[in-house]
Amino acid sequence: MKRTALPSQTPVSGVPGRFRGPFARWPRGADAVLAAAMFLATVFLEEAPGDALRVRPITEVPVPVLLLYAVAAGALYRRRREPLAVLAVALAAWGPTLGSIYSTGGGFVIVALYSAGRYAADTRRSRLAAAAGFAAAITALVTDGLLHSSPWGDVGFGAVVMFVAWYIGRRLRLRAERRARRGEEQAAEARRIVAEERTHIARELHDVVAHRVSMMTVQAGAARMVAAQDPQEALDAMAAVEEAGRQALDELRHLLGVLRPDADRDRLGPQPRLADLHQLVEQVREAGLDVSVTGDVQAALPARVELSAYRIVQEALTNVLKHSGPRTRAEVRLSFESGGLTIEVLDDGRGAAVQSVSAGAHGGVPGHGIVGMRERALLLGGSLDAGPRPGGGFRLAAHLPTGGEPA
Repeated sequence: MKRTALPSQTPVSGVPGRFRGPFARWPRGADAVLAAAMFLATVFLEEAPGDALRVRPITEVPVPVLLLYAVAAGALYRRRREPLAVLAVALAAWGPTLGSIYSTGGGFVIVALYSAGRYAADTRRSRLAAAAGFAAAITALVTDGLLHSSPWGDVGFGAVVMFVAWYIGRRLRLRAERRARRGEEQAAEARRIVAEERTHIARELHDVVAHRVSMMTVQAGAARMVAAQDPQEALDAMAAVEEAGRQALDELRHLLGVLRPDADRDRLGPQPRLADLHQLVEQVREAGLDVSVTGDVQAALPARVELSAYRIVQEALTNVLKHSGPRTRAEVRLSFESGGLTIEVLDDGRGAAVQSVSAGAHGGVPGHGIVGMRERALLLGGSLDAGPRPGGGFRLAAHLPTGGEPA
């Protein structure tokens, strides 16, 4: 049997993972520390002659300027969620201080530009807003330089720093997006390989089951032919049929396990039958729907018919509850005649206009509304009709033959 290696989901022991710094490990805490550090640096540091820095007492900073610094620093805490709004706040806080000795708020703008490149959504509106913010930042920088009579080289260097901050953020965002796409592609490839392998295994198991059943047929025929002349040989043949049947059942269970979706792995209990309808009705009544069941089926029905009948009733009652409301009365009618089971589900609600093929399933059971119910009936060679009742409400009628061929 072919085996295909799948990408490992567990890191190999001893192989270091990708480095994650504090801003990736503790984003909120790191952003809070960054905001506090920017606030303290902006308040206490200022330029000194000779391109040096000096520490200034906090008493030298006017209260309105402190408030502007505090607003800009506080905005940095939300730079991941609302990067463009943070950029606007930083620019607004920097504007009133331009041309003064307190115009050190450009650091807030640099961090905000990086955040806009790193976290802003990649939409036309966001790109236009980021471009407008960058233009406003350059304008403020030039204005501050003119008011301070700064050399154009210093202004140009500041503009380069702002552009590089935004560009680095954007490159990191694009890299993260590419990494996420690669992860999705690898996951999709892994799912495709698993599906191909399951299909391959299912084909092999199908051949095994078919071989077992063929052997059972041959041995049963041989036993029938020699039963009168050699009863012991017939018993041996039937024992072989029994053993082959057990093996075929084991292989068939394995086949169904291979074909079962991963989401259904935990639901391996027996499938519901018509005898379980009373439990379903009780659950629906607890949800507020007034349901009654009339008719009784005494005949022994194939398991496939009972399962489909149960699912059709379940889906129909779910549709009534979903589209007509809990104060609706519903009636389930069951009858067995003409070699088949007939199911009718009637309600007096106002959901006829909205019941559609989009109705969902109940209790986690996959379903596709009326389309799914009709498909179940057709696979048994039966039929299903659904539509509004003349006097109001909705009617669903299904006929499930007990020995019919799929349509």
